[in-house]
Amino acid sequence: MGELSKRTRDLGTENAFVVLGDVNQLLAKGEKIISFCIGQPDFPTPDNICNAAIQAIRDGHHGYTPSPGIPEIREAVAKFYTRTRGVQVNAEDVVVGCGGKPFIGYAVLSLTDYNAGHEVIYPNPGFPIYKSQVKAHGAVPVELNLRESKGFVFDLDDLKSKVNGNTRLLILCSPGNPTGGVLSKEELAGIADIVRPYENLWIYSDEVYSGLVYDGEFQSISAMPGMQERTIIADSASKTFAMTGWRIGYAANKALAPAFTRWVTNTDSCPAHPNQWAVVEALNGPQDKPLEMRDIFLQRRDKIVDGLNQVPGFQCLKPGGAFYVWPNVTEACKMVGAENSEELRKRLLYEAGVAVLADVHFGTPVVKDGWHIRFSYASSFEAIEAGLQKLQDFMKKNTR
Repeated sequence: MGELSKRTRDLGTENAFVVLGDVNQLLAKGEKIISFCIGQPDFPTPDNICNAAIQAIRDGHHGYTPSPGIPEIREAVAKFYTRTRGVQVNAEDVVVGCGGKPFIGYAVLSLTDYNAGHEVIYPNPGFPIYKSQVKAHGAVPVELNLRESKGFVFDLDDLKSKVNGNTRLLILCSPGNPTGGVLSKEELAGIADIVRPYENLWIYSDEVYSGLVYDGEFQSISAMPGMQERTIIADSASKTFAMTGWRIGYAANKALAPAFTRWVTNTDSCPAHPNQWAVVEALNGPQDKPLEMRDIFLQRRDKIVDGLNQVPGFQCLKPGGAFYVWPNVTEACKMVGAENSEELRKRLLYEAGVAVLADVHFGTPVVKDGWHIRFSYASSFEAIEAGLQKLQDFMKKNTR
């Protein structure tokens, strides 16, 4: 039997799901595991959204739709972007897909050519699918390090040194996964100044955590002068509306909408029909439940940050958004004799019953920034309290 292609053999993955598989195996054996590894709201999808999907099914919305989505959802997304991003977005500029993730690949495919030396700059640490999609589609991945000393934002001079005539795409993620870092309006203006001189350079603005900003208002680089035309505004219903499994995402850019539509036609044909109607309700309907979820996430953030900073060897900055914390565990590794954060992660899982992710799951550990692990606080207050106690017990038992 023939072997798999090199592209497939080298394809990266999202390790949150790999670790989740380990967690499920331990749970099946009767082990008690407290999991902070998956970035998924633990709230149910609000009733009004579920009811809209049920009604859509009863109304016979079962078949194919236009590849970029039904007119109603494109209009809802356009209005949503217009009121939350500070820019005017039209329905024909919007394309809806099966989650937000496909648009990463569509952007790389639309803006780079295979083995042409076209470069894509992406945040490190960052969502691992950025790099895997860039490599799989034959572009050149270029890491842009996020610095703990800057609140997990990159240095603008570092960005400037990496941009060149071969750069075709700059990926931004704010609020960020895995750090929760948020780009300020001033930082976005500085990025825009660096990008402007390069006419072939586009921005993929991953804004899936836009509804989970805790300090100040969400800012999109698309609102910077001259940036909307070259910015792909990407978002999804997954995080803000607790709809991860519904798999509906959306992207907007006037010039690229026709290209993205062709990619959707070539891959998924269209997003699930009744799910699109659910998201119409999510975007147009009452926003009290999403705001309530956001407020609870904020309380959880403060609780887990305060608790982690009381665990020996842990140092945790307070993130400005998303539902992740990214504590520095360099000292903790020394204290328990762990070679690195990945060894510490495994020991926490198998010895303490606490599931987290390590920095190696999100890129290359940043030189001189030490070791980090990621906790998702999309879990109950009770789980956070129990997990923090397990960490305390582990450090007390294993400190040399």
